[in-house]
Amino acid sequence: MTGRLRRNGRRLGTAVGGGLLLAASVPPWGWWPLAFVAVAVLDVALEGTGRRGRFAVGWLAGVGWLAPSTVWMLDFSPPGYVAAAFVLSAAPGVAAAVVPGRRPWRWLALPGALALAEFARWSFPFGGVPLSTVPMGQAASPFAVVARLGGGVLVTLVVVGGGVALRAALLRHRRAVAIGLACTVVIVAAATLLPRARTVGTLDVAVVQGGGPQRTRAVDTDPALPYRRHVQATEGITGPVDLVLWPENVVTVDGFVEDTPEGAELAALARRLDATVVPGVVEGFDDHFRNASLVITPEGTFTDRYDKVQRVPFGEYVPFRGAVDLLSGGAASTFIPRDARAGTGPARLDTPVGRLAIVISWEVFFERRARDGVGDGGEVLLNPTNGSSYWLTIVQSQQVASSRLRAIESDRWVLQAAPTGFSAVVDPDGTVLDRTGTSEARVLRATVERRTGTTPAVRTGPWPWLGVAFGLVAGAIYADRRTDRRVTPRSGA
Repeated sequence: MTGRLRRNGRRLGTAVGGGLLLAASVPPWGWWPLAFVAVAVLDVALEGTGRRGRFAVGWLAGVGWLAPSTVWMLDFSPPGYVAAAFVLSAAPGVAAAVVPGRRPWRWLALPGALALAEFARWSFPFGGVPLSTVPMGQAASPFAVVARLGGGVLVTLVVVGGGVALRAALLRHRRAVAIGLACTVVIVAAATLLPRARTVGTLDVAVVQGGGPQRTRAVDTDPALPYRRHVQATEGITGPVDLVLWPENVVTVDGFVEDTPEGAELAALARRLDATVVPGVVEGFDDHFRNASLVITPEGTFTDRYDKVQRVPFGEYVPFRGAVDLLSGGAASTFIPRDARAGTGPARLDTPVGRLAIVISWEVFFERRARDGVGDGGEVLLNPTNGSSYWLTIVQSQQVASSRLRAIESDRWVLQAAPTGFSAVVDPDGTVLDRTGTSEARVLRATVERRTGTTPAVRTGPWPWLGVAFGLVAGAIYADRRTDRRVTPRSGA
């Protein structure tokens, strides 16, 4: 009994270790090769376990993965942090439980199962929680290019397949290694050789970061402060500029911004610069607020707007507000007194300098939001965001990684604007050409390309690769059961 307990303890410790390695592969640490090692370690922990044991291994690996890489949640709600880490870790737990227990069928199923589990986490609950994902960890790796072919699902398939191949190599299963390497080479080569988007023009852009302290929240901050910082930073822009991008919600007003003094000042600023200005605004009303980015033409006219569609649960609205208020003693309504009203329009802005795709803050973590805007003709992808309320820089680093992935998937330039960091300019290969630090006041100037044409990732989304993932799991389970029937004698024979 003692020996069994010791073996189970080692197995579960190995599972947690694999999760910690996966956490280290994602930003802000970003040691991307560790993701492959993590998968190999997870496979070691799965060896020789039953279905319940495999669930425990996958779940503990998930806790080791998500607990350190979402630790910033502690600053908002310690119980929420614990609940999120434990609940979200069920996805890899279910994936591990579903795969066959023995090789080689476990190796066939594992990439598909983890890819399906990741997609489920990106989609549910509340529209999905795509934080600390496997693809984020590969944003700086040579394998990120496959996102252009199949988005995050394909990146996950490649990473987990590579980890399985590493484990097979350690066990000297040459056939499995050869299959894994061949699939990886074919996928990477196909993604690299894809026809690229076409350049149809250029834009001189200014990405404005007003600066100010990190870890500040709207409920205890004078909204005039970030607004004045961004006006001051913008007034320092010299020389010709086509587009000026401000961060998310640095303009806070009651009612529609066009009817306020801030709106008049922004219009005058656009006229002085002779540029299109895209500010992020919060418009407050009696029972809700709107989080939007607006278009102000060089003539000072407000012409188009995009209202954020993918809202942050427990940040911009409170799901099940009555029950949550009851459990929290009214704290939810104290910090979030009004819910944001979700937008319904496509993720794009029509401007004098062309049609621009846009994802506001949290939306950059969702492939589907960028795909919506680029698929609707967006020539550059904008990401106005606000990371000033977060403790540490985990979320901000993961957001830059997500902007890099969205750039690769869509074959577009991405402009990320944040009030206190990080703001960034990212090219279509996912390279960060310029980036601010935290808290500094700075304007990033760049010349970016307007591009047309769509990638397979934009045209088809994740669906073909989800089909592949499901096929791997289903095929492995079927083959494993056939093996059982061949080796188990029939009753009464």
